[in-house]
This record gives sequence, C-alpha cells and structure tokens, in this order.
Amino acid sequence: MTVFLGGPPALILAAVAPLPEGVSELLLGSLVLGDKLAMARRPGAPHALVAQAEFALVGHVPPGERRPEGPFGDHYGYYSLRHPYPVFHCDRVWRRRDAIYPATVVGKPRQEDYYIGEYLQRLLAPLFPLVMPSVADLWTYGETGFHALAGAVVRERYGREAMAAAFRILGEGQLTLTKFLLATDAPRDLRDFKGLLEHILARFRPESDLYVFANLSMDTLDYTGPAVNEGSKGVMLGLGKPVRDLPGEWSGEPPPGTREPRVFCPGCLVVGGPSFAEDTAFAARLAREPTLAAWPLVVLCDRPASAAATPTNFLWTTFLRFEPAADIHARQIDVRRNHIRYQSPIVIDARMKPSYPAELFARPEIARRVEQRWREYFPAGGVAMGSSDLGHLAP
Repeated sequence: MTVFLGGPPALILAAVAPLPEGVSELLLGSLVLGDKLAMARRPGAPHALVAQAEFALVGHVPPGERRPEGPFGDHYGYYSLRHPYPVFHCDRVWRRRDAIYPATVVGKPRQEDYYIGEYLQRLLAPLFPLVMPSVADLWTYGETGFHALAGAVVRERYGREAMAAAFRILGEGQLTLTKFLLATDAPRDLRDFKGLLEHILARFRPESDLYVFANLSMDTLDYTGPAVNEGSKGVMLGLGKPVRDLPGEWSGEPPPGTREPRVFCPGCLVVGGPSFAEDTAFAARLAREPTLAAWPLVVLCDRPASAAATPTNFLWTTFLRFEPAADIHARQIDVRRNHIRYQSPIVIDARMKPSYPAELFARPEIARRVEQRWREYFPAGGVAMGSSDLGHLAP
C-alpha cells in the first residue's frame, strides 16, 4: 500500500470523491486538474508515486491484523470511540524537498471538510441523472456529516415511482450510507433546506409517505444505532399538491412537560423537555399531546432555542442525534398490508442518549491562543474568529 499526503488540490478532492466502484481517483484528479497527473517511478516503490505529493508512505497491511484506535475528534462534531482497525506498517518514506505536512481541523460543521464536500457535490451533480435517470437532483448535507441526510428531486411519472428512485439512491455507492432521505417531485433548490422541508411537510401524508427500514448498515462514525455500523434508514416523501396549511407560529403555553417551543419553519416545531436519561418515554407521550395535532413534525431536543436558530444548527442537532427505527414516534402507529402507518404529529427524539460519544468543544486555552495569534497566522487579514466560532473547533 502507498499513502500519499498532500499534492495537487485536485488530487485531495478526488481522494474523497464518492466515485463509482472501479473508477480511479487518479483519473478524476487529472480531469479536475485539467492535465495528466504527473507520476514518477522509483526503485523500491511498488506503485508509481504522485510526483507533486509532499510525502509518500510505502508499506503493507497484513490481513486480519487489528489494533485499537481512538477516541478522536471527528467531522461529525463528536469524539469517535475506540475500535479495532486494520494496521498499516510503513516500510519506507519518500518526500519532497522542504515538504509540508498537510493537516486540517475537524469538529462541528462547518469546517474545511464541509467546503470540500460541497464543491465535490457541485462538480459531480450533473452526473447523478446519468447514473440514476429517475433522480433529477440530489444533495447531501454537510452539516450532518453528509451521510446522515440527503434531499432529492425525483421523477414521478406514475404513482409511487418516487420510492423506486429512493431505493435507487440508497443503493448507489457511498449513498448507501444515507440515514434519512427527503424526496419531492417538484423542482426545488435542495441547498435551501428550510424551504425544502416546508415544501415536503405541506405535502407529506404520514400514513403513506414515511418509511422506516430497520436492521441495516450505517456509517461507522454515526453512533445513534444499537451498535457500531448498525442502524436504520428513513424516507419521507412530499409529492404532488399541498394537503394541509402549515402552522407558522406557536402561541400560548408550551405543551405539558416541554420548554422553549421554537418554530424552525412552517410545519416544524422544536421543543425542549426532560433529558433522555430522566425520561426515556417522553417523546412517545409527546406525540399524543392534543395541542400538537396541527404540526406534522416536532423535534424534541436538549437545546431548542439553539437548534431552531439556524439551518446549520437544526441539521446538526436533529440528524446526528436520532436513529429512524428507535427515535421516530407518532400519535398513533398501526400496521396495514404489512406497512407501518403513522398519524401526525411525527416526533423525532433528538435528545442526547447516554450511549452517544461526547460533543466536541475546543479547549479554552487553545481558543485564546488562536485569537491572540490570529494576525500572526494571517498577516494579510482575514475574518477574525471569536470564542463562539472557536467553540466549533476540535481540540
């Protein structure tokens, strides 16, 4: 195995691109670069080396050997836990003269990986309809680590064709890691998440348009499932014409047992309540609260004012703290024709669970050091970062 560090930015982008199986990252790197990627042969190197890489680590990975790794701060905004992973034995290192070791900062979005992922989506978006003809547009949300949520505009030429498109998305490459999918048949700007959610909630029929699939694989870094790499998926459809007028404000007292009700968008109410450790069944009872009957979607979380403040906060708080099979509740649930039928409101329990890893926060002394030395790091200027921004950085 040869591991390359650094090199042309096009290669760094290509290395994380969700390419189909069998398509070379080196090929995509050359296409983005606009020229053939320069390679070099060296005695003792089993592979051609990327000529402009900063470092090339050459070694081997013995089959079956595992060692524990972690915990680490990761791009989901939490600490990934300790798990056994394959072991890379480095036998030799090549480097450029005056090589620079590339590094980045990970933590709560948005960080550098967010912008890399967003650029790749814009680059590859025209290919999705070619690979999946029933999908007109597709977007995954970097605020959720990309894998936790996707939105799609699908073609609905006959009844329920949207689900055929949903299955196609959930079966394509890295998209198989998608935890929750929102789909509509109307042209929408999928990057406007708040507008997309409002559009879907106005058309969403919970008895027929919500699907939950349990006992499936899930992203290794998503700890909302019952065990590592295990979890579930959900699909919510919003098709055709509106079926309801959405409430746009909350008036009166909070629902019993809740606090700080906030409207994220018309049709979606965010509320706080007791912690999950204090009352594990509260979300199920909340779904039967009569005052919530007009709201198609209610999100129960620990810090509702913060969660509803911005789309970034809502996406991160909601979709990285619930698992469809375990944390979706409804006023009534029954089975007809082997299909689970839900009655609104749908309540998502996005409270922190005791099994979840710790949330990432920057150490205060690190935040102060960056603030003090910002002009030293960026003498030409740049946007100064306050403590609130640095709170989103991993230690």
